[in-house]
Amino acid sequence: MGVVRFWGWSPITERQGKYRLNGSTVPCRAYSILLVTYVLLGICVANDSKPNILLIMADDLGIGDLGCYGNNTLRTPNIDRLAKEGIKLLQHLAAAPLCTPSRAAFLTGRHAFRSGMDATNGYRALQWNGGSGGLPTNETTFAKILQKQGYATGLIGKWHQGVNCEFRTDHCHHPLRHGFDYFYGMPFTLINDCQINKPPEVDAAFRAKLWVYTQVIVLGMLTLITGKLAGLISVSWKILMYLITLSFLFFISWYSSFGFVQYWNCIMMRNYEITEQPMVLERTATLMLKEAISFIARNKHKPFLLFVSLLHVHIPLVTTKQFLGKSRHGLYGDNVEEMDWMVGKILDAIEQEGLKNTTFIYFTSDHGGHLEAREGHVQLGGSNGIYKGGKGMGGWEGGIRVPGIFRWPGMLPAGQVIDEPTSLMDVYPTVVHLGGGKIPQDRVIDGHNLMPLLQGTVEHSKHHFLFHYCGIHLHAARWHQKDSNKIWKVHYITPNFHPEGSGACYGRGVCPCSGEHVTYHDQPLLFDLSRDPSETNPLSPDTEPFYHTVIERLREAIMEHQNTFHPISQQFSMNNIMWKPWLQPCCGTFPFCSCDKESDNAHTAL
Repeated sequence: MGVVRFWGWSPITERQGKYRLNGSTVPCRAYSILLVTYVLLGICVANDSKPNILLIMADDLGIGDLGCYGNNTLRTPNIDRLAKEGIKLLQHLAAAPLCTPSRAAFLTGRHAFRSGMDATNGYRALQWNGGSGGLPTNETTFAKILQKQGYATGLIGKWHQGVNCEFRTDHCHHPLRHGFDYFYGMPFTLINDCQINKPPEVDAAFRAKLWVYTQVIVLGMLTLITGKLAGLISVSWKILMYLITLSFLFFISWYSSFGFVQYWNCIMMRNYEITEQPMVLERTATLMLKEAISFIARNKHKPFLLFVSLLHVHIPLVTTKQFLGKSRHGLYGDNVEEMDWMVGKILDAIEQEGLKNTTFIYFTSDHGGHLEAREGHVQLGGSNGIYKGGKGMGGWEGGIRVPGIFRWPGMLPAGQVIDEPTSLMDVYPTVVHLGGGKIPQDRVIDGHNLMPLLQGTVEHSKHHFLFHYCGIHLHAARWHQKDSNKIWKVHYITPNFHPEGSGACYGRGVCPCSGEHVTYHDQPLLFDLSRDPSETNPLSPDTEPFYHTVIERLREAIMEHQNTFHPISQQFSMNNIMWKPWLQPCCGTFPFCSCDKESDNAHTAL
């Protein structure tokens, strides 16, 4: 409890039975009543010093999709109102350009590779609920710290940080093991496989190869059987049966996972209980919104941390009838406007409970918009505004520059814009500071407390250097040269766009991090983002006199940064990433996993 001072009180003597208040005397009984009142008020003040914390993260939202960041065709009045009533960051950066590593960095305040939550090669995000990879139990999330500070902690929505380790119900990676008291949402992520008649998304290229191999094997078996029956080959029936059995086992070995992706990955949970398997997409947004509003109502009398991790606007763009066809940008625009409506409903709940002035609110996206998301020639991904690149690209600004909006009436100025480099990882120390906790001292924390910058007590952010990874590969780095207010950006690796000059890797899902489809720059590309935020005009020794100075200073900073690395278990190894039936969350008796426990609540009006 905070210190409570009773200004103006001074004791006279116990025998007199009176106390002095600003020169006057009052009876002891009156003093006792007032003293109790002051103590109770002191407790309230102490509790009020810890704000409620509401964190809202969109999925795959481009910075160019919001009105407050320059979009004048999509309607996002609620998010725009947040920016008008609070602070908008112009250089807010994701720590990774894909869902799982970006969210791991957000939750822990440190680069995802420090916890083994980024790709060495190959897979760059968790693929299955039934895999063993996930956020390690020894990582300390901001929820875990605030939970110990007396906060009620809740996560509504997407997790995508793993579920189990060794058996189906150990829940070692589950949100409740990482500091959240309450979880309602999707332990995985929204994917095309969750919606019938959509093209497959999980390991789509590998799955297509397996189908081809299976068809070739079946054709070969039919040919052998026909030849045997026609007397054209002399293979024994025993050998044929052995080959047929092997072919069947091959088919079962992969179809048992890839043939039921909707059941294995597209599920909803409340705490440790599966509520829908598979989930009913058309009602998910309504149920999540109800859960968020209910959490606020249940915990309005004590400090709470609520992380609303939206499924919008990841493909498939599941949108309710209320918003279909209402925007000027097709299904994606409809989905963005529905997302904004959901944000507005949550803000309304905060205000209706009288919590507006005591709630610190933050809105962002996990990374840039997904440019390659298409259905035929129809664009299903968002806009990254003036910035080059998008989701999956660790270096180009379009993949990592995201919205950053803060509101806390009375504590943060309204209508302010801050043009300083900041990171999603900065939210971790900021939230811990606000909740009265302490940053772990036994590990590297890459984020910095944003409150001095947000409240205007400092001019610059604490970031001198920021490092931009694609998987574990360093693609780019920036130097905030504060004395000149320049933002230098150097690219060491860039993806090869397909087709050339298109700005994305169409036909490949997302751009790769390494290998034959990227360019390794012997002479790094240098940009001055303070003059060229779109990264269109690379500088050279001939056009920039400080070229070599900047390159050398960044090289030194990278060496210092990489000296902080330590060996860590890789959560995206093949063993951790593959589907294991004994780890698969199941509602019922495996493999007959199916249930719907939300049908009674699904259609209640908000």
